Formats: sequence, structure tokens, C-alpha cells
Amino acid sequence: MSPDIRQHRGAHPADAHQFGEDRLPVLRTATAELSWLLSHEYKMTSSLKLVGDRHALTARQRLAVSRAACSDESRERRGRHCVSAEEIHNEKVIVDGFNLIIAVEAALSGGALLIGRDDCLRDLSSVHGSYRSVQETEQAICLIGEVLAELKPSTVLWLLDRPVSNSGRLARKIGDLALEHGWAWEVEVVFNPDKNIILSERIAITSDSSVLDRLARWTNFNRYLIEQRLAHSWLLDLRS
Repeated sequence: MSPDIRQHRGAHPADAHQFGEDRLPVLRTATAELSWLLSHEYKMTSSLKLVGDRHALTARQRLAVSRAACSDESRERRGRHCVSAEEIHNEKVIVDGFNLIIAVEAALSGGALLIGRDDCLRDLSSVHGSYRSVQETEQAICLIGEVLAELKPSTVLWLLDRPVSNSGRLARKIGDLALEHGWAWEVEVVFNPDKNIILSERIAITSDSSVLDRLARWTNFNRYLIEQRLAHSWLLDLRS
């Protein structure tokens, strides 16, 4: 496998065609159909193949639909447990580090961002066990820091996946920027951030579907930041 030499987290060359305005109605229909199947307890893999084949979706379109869809039960539960970004004032916060940084990197570099059926904002990137900083990484961290500083949580704990290569390097970069700006952040590199986030009593910042379904409190910070500071971003609303 060739090394990852990307300098940006931007759009795939085919995204302009695959996610053009003329394709959105089909993608919204596919998202609704997949969500119906998930609501009736059909498995994601077989359901996505059924919907994807029906609409002749590409692999990247199927990825988008899978990230935008969710069951009725998940949508309702996530809505009940979501708190507004303003409600993290004076609260302890826990951050799914890669999940947040990669989404902001994608926005800064012109990548497509999805608004899913649960109102969450997600990117189309994937770490795949290896993370490489891009030109927008430091800008993304600083932007996150500025918005968190405005919301004034009491403390912020960042978690990064230890099994992902370069996680230690990213942790040091986050820590150095926090020290430079006087942000009350802790950064930990752990083997299972999902478990730690689920068990934590802190308000979570994540858009990871498997984690959201098990949280007591979370905030839709990814979307809040994009709407407040990067409103020009390329948003694909796949809700019906």
C-alpha cells in the first residue's frame, strides 16, 4: 500500500459529480429507505447493499447514505439525550478527538459534509488505522479551541485512539496549542476512546453513531461549529 501523502482532507475528485444537486434527491430517497429498513431491524450491511443496488449508487455514495441514515429509535433517542452547545457552559466535556478534528479539517479544505437524519454533521473521511496531519490540522484545532472558549466549559478532555498511528504526535500538538492559548484541556491517548466516552459522566462531543446510541448526554458540536464559523462549507443535507 502506498503511503498517505495527502496535504488536505478535501473532496474526492469525483465528489462534484456524485454529490451534485441532481443526485441529492436519489441520495435522500436512499437514506430514507435505508433508515426504514434499520427501523425494522434489518442489518446495515445487507440493507445498504439492497438500497445501493436499487439506486445504482457508487461506493462513496453508499458510504454517505450509511452515515446519514439511522433507525427511528436511534433518531429519537439521540434527540432526547442531546443538549445544546450553550449548555456545556461550566460543564465538563469529553471530546472524540479524531471524529471532531477530521470533520473540521474536511470543512476547511472544501470536503463534503453530510447532515444526517439525526441532524448530526459527518464527513466522508476515514482514518483506517492511520492518521496523517494535513495543512489544515493546526487551523482546525485552533478553531475548535476558539469556539469552545466562547462556550466556556469548565474542563475539556480530549481522547485519541492509541491504535491509530501518529495519535501521540497529534496529542502533543493539541496539548501544545492548548498551553499556548491558555485553554483548560487534557489530552489522553487510550486504547478504546468509545468505551471511555460512553462511561464518562461528561458531556460528549462526537458524531459517532455507535457511541451516540449509548450516551447520557452529548452535544452536536460539529454542526454548531460549522454553522457558526464555517457556514460556507459544502453541506449535503440527506434528510428527507
